[in-house]
Amino acid sequence: MKNVSFGTRIFAFLWDYVIILGYIILLIGLSFLIEPLVTPLFTTNPLLAEFTGFLFITLPVYLYFAICEGSKAHATWGKRKMGVVVAGIYGQKIGLGTSLFRSGLKFLPWELAHFTIWHMVIPSEYPDYIIYSLLGTVYGLALVYLISPLWSKNKQTLYDSIALTVVRFKE
Repeated sequence: MKNVSFGTRIFAFLWDYVIILGYIILLIGLSFLIEPLVTPLFTTNPLLAEFTGFLFITLPVYLYFAICEGSKAHATWGKRKMGVVVAGIYGQKIGLGTSLFRSGLKFLPWELAHFTIWHMVIPSEYPDYIIYSLLGTVYGLALVYLISPLWSKNKQTLYDSIALTVVRFKE
């Protein structure tokens, strides 16, 4: 089982980002059509804005990764283009449950960032020090996620280590 380089993982994600970007462009286009319905969802309070953003952005992206990587292919479109799959640490196939868990860990900093940003943009009941502490946590987690494959024997991210998964070349 050959370890996948950091660069290969980045390129796989960039390919996946093409799909994510297309979806976001579609959402932006649709939002112009239904703007009066959407605006209150993002301006009333930070929790409603967070929930709406989660429902329309994070959840579909999370499900894209979790379902694709938990499927028979064990890979998103980007991973397939780069010839890699997500597997268990012993090379075994992972199921949807493991994939959902892995993707949840993977997108935790992203969603925590959305939470803190909405509480910075819309007046919130949380004190500033809590919001900025959470934002610092986001930056810390993102940094650890990015550099953890550099020190891991199997080139695993922190979320892969916790989920007992690895990204490897397809056999």
